[in-house]
Amino acid sequence: MVLLKICVVESGVFWFSCFLNLVLPADTDLNKVDVWFQDETRIGQQGSITRIWAEKGTRPRAVRQQQFEYGYIFGAVCPAKDKALGLMLPVANTAGMIEHLRLISQATAKDRQALVIVDRAGWHMTKAIRCFSNVTLLPLPPYSPELNPVEQLWQQIKQRFLSNTTFQNYDDIIERSYQAWNEILSEDGFIKNLCSREWSFLV
Repeated sequence: MVLLKICVVESGVFWFSCFLNLVLPADTDLNKVDVWFQDETRIGQQGSITRIWAEKGTRPRAVRQQQFEYGYIFGAVCPAKDKALGLMLPVANTAGMIEHLRLISQATAKDRQALVIVDRAGWHMTKAIRCFSNVTLLPLPPYSPELNPVEQLWQQIKQRFLSNTTFQNYDDIIERSYQAWNEILSEDGFIKNLCSREWSFLV
């Protein structure tokens, strides 16, 4: 486990240091850059089953739905500011990504730049989303979800709030997802503690 952690950290440092200056404008003051991590996850009626407490010797049951309604959470975190921005949508596509980046752009102070680290999903790589002057995208290396701490946020949300449960319909999925998102983000310091990565510190 220690060796794996070292490899992940070293790969993050190498990639980040190599590509940072290639994507940011040449005259960018790194003291005025906010680093964000962005990702999406699907929440649906065929949800997660996780461990639960039960009396010794018993075999507790969990309901597993057969329906196929689902929605998506677009999530972005800025660990340095202990901040997160979420958006619930029926599909994950370019239009949804643009709306999410709009939220990040609006949350970024006028004299600052948002560096948004994303994976290589198709709607992250299209030129159509590069439409905000104060937002710069930095794609992760291929096949490297371990470098995106939002993956851990999804794990926390699903295990703590959305596992072993059922949803009546799409509206119920969205409402419960909002509740889970707001509940977990109400904990002061949660995003900073869970999602900070030393290799992403600019100064």
